Amino acid sequence: MRVLITNDDGIEGEGLIALAKILSENHDVVIAAPKREQSGKCHALTARREIEVTEPKFPIEVIRAYAIDGTPTDAVKIYMEAIASEKPDIVFSGVNNGANLATDVTYSGTVGAALEGFLHNIPAVAVSRDKASVISYEEIAKKTVDFIEEVYKNKKLFFLNINFPKKFNDNPKFKYCRLGVRDYINAFQRKEKDGKVFYVIGGEPLDIDKSEDTDIFAVNEGNISVTPLLSNVTDYEFMEKF
Repeated sequence: MRVLITNDDGIEGEGLIALAKILSENHDVVIAAPKREQSGKCHALTARREIEVTEPKFPIEVIRAYAIDGTPTDAVKIYMEAIASEKPDIVFSGVNNGANLATDVTYSGTVGAALEGFLHNIPAVAVSRDKASVISYEEIAKKTVDFIEEVYKNKKLFFLNINFPKKFNDNPKFKYCRLGVRDYINAFQRKEKDGKVFYVIGGEPLDIDKSEDTDIFAVNEGNISVTPLLSNVTDYEFMEKF
C-alpha cells in the first residue's frame, strides 16, 4: 500500500514515528504532518496565509517527510492536492498522545486529518492512546497496523476512530462501538495578568453516556475501541418528519 501518515502532535511526534517504523516494513510510506503541535484544531483549514512546506530529515531514512506549517487538515490537503503525483491508498493519523473519545472527536486534529483523507475517498484511520497509558507507541502501532491490514482487504471505503486504553485487560480485543458523550467539569480557568483577563480551557472529563456499546466503555474495560465514522451529518429523521 501507499501510505500517508499525519498527526496533530507535530512531525516529531513519538507516536507518528512509531507508526512509520511499522508501516515502512511492508509499505511505501510518506509523512505529511504539521511542523508543530496542532491539537484541538479539528478540521480547521488555513486561509489567506502562506503555508511553509519543508522537507526535514526524518529518523527513518527511506521515508520522505513534509513538515507543513499549518493545521493537520492543511498537511493532508496540501500533500494530496499539491505535492503527490499519486494519491495514497490509505491515511493513518496518529498515534495521538491523548484519547479522542466520544464527542471529543469534534475537536480532534487527529480525527480532522483522517477526515480530510476520507473526503478524498481514501480509507482513513485516526488512532490515539490515553495520556496515562502504559502501552508503548510501538505496541499500539503494531496492533493497529495488523488490524487495519485485515480491514483493508475488504476494499471498502472506511473512516475509523481507534482508541487504546490506559492498560490492557487479560485478553484485549478490538471492539466496534458507537461514540459516547463526554463533557468537562470546570472547563474554563480565569486568570488576570497585567490588567488583562485570560481564560484557560481545561478541566476533568465528565462522561455523560458510557453505556456498554460506547467507545468510553470499551477502553475503560481495557479493550481497544473502534468507531466507524461518516462525514455526512444530515439529520435525516428531522428531514423526514418535517
